[in-house]
Amino acid sequence: MTDPIALTQALIRCPSVTPADEGALDVLEAALTGLGFTCTRLPFGHPPDGPVENLFATMSGNPGPHFAFAGHSDVVPAGDLAGWSEDPFAGDIKDGFIVGRGAADMKGALAAMVAACARHLAKGPLVGRISLIITGDEEGPATFGTAPMLDWLEANNLVPDMCLVGEPTSQAKLGDMMKIGRRGSLNAWITVNGAQGHVAYPHRAANPITPLVAILADLKARLLDEGNAWFQPSNLEITDINVGNPATNLIPAQARARLNIRFNNEHNGAALSDWIRATVAAHAASAHVDIAISGEAFLTEPGPLSSLVASAIQAVTGQSPDLSTTGGTSDARFIRRLCPVVEFGLPGQSMHKVDEHAAMADVEGLAAIYEAVLGQALA
Repeated sequence: MTDPIALTQALIRCPSVTPADEGALDVLEAALTGLGFTCTRLPFGHPPDGPVENLFATMSGNPGPHFAFAGHSDVVPAGDLAGWSEDPFAGDIKDGFIVGRGAADMKGALAAMVAACARHLAKGPLVGRISLIITGDEEGPATFGTAPMLDWLEANNLVPDMCLVGEPTSQAKLGDMMKIGRRGSLNAWITVNGAQGHVAYPHRAANPITPLVAILADLKARLLDEGNAWFQPSNLEITDINVGNPATNLIPAQARARLNIRFNNEHNGAALSDWIRATVAAHAASAHVDIAISGEAFLTEPGPLSSLVASAIQAVTGQSPDLSTTGGTSDARFIRRLCPVVEFGLPGQSMHKVDEHAAMADVEGLAAIYEAVLGQALA
């Protein structure tokens, strides 16, 4: 099965909501094995976030570069089914669009990768190596997916020279944007303890809300940076404040807050963590702070890889893509430690939404672009 439309439909019909696979990787493995790829399943992890199924497929030919596609077969839940016009896991075609969870993010891109490989291999002997790094743990915690797969690649001397991640980067139309970097992401949970008491006798209590509000005000007051040539300004957002106090005459014993920082390459997670902890300690020495860094900011400087992908996009669509670092995190944040990485895929306006969809013409176009990428990378 190497037709990108039929393969997209087959993948959508596997309800692979993280961490479940439900046969999605079986579909990919069957298609890739049929093309001559050597496929290795890499299960990692344990409950509650695992185990997770992952797939590494590779094929080598005459000496040459090692080019890798990367992506994910897992999807987010469909949500309220009443809002869908079609069964989210049927992969139906409606008015020229493939409808279903994962159509845009990113089963359409996976199908395009397979189709591109088939078309490239049909042209003659393979030069270099083609690999596909496919995880089932991108939409979830991303603990048992790409990161441990990369460790396995290193241990087995299979590190690519370059990598293209098939995230849905296009905006209004296929080919108008590719990603050459991403901001980092940090989440922090702040817990301030006080002493419960009656509001009429504040001297007998210690209100934890007061220092918590001061902490948050100080954190928000700092201008982290003004952005740079490739990144928008870093941004801190308070995402939750929780006291859980149902009484009007009670000073609570504890107050909590949560925040997120999306930061550019002028910062790193460790320095931002130190700043948060110091700010908290200045107002509440006994407060507790938990911090999780989802990924560091990175930039693949415009160069051979971005030029190669942009040239392929130009050849197929006639347009030059914007080079961007906007949006959330992706598994490129892991891959960048091993090799240059960029991201390019379908338009993503409908991803994670009700009636997620991908235009059939865009899936076909993406397969043609990926085929052109392989033609240039492995010439």
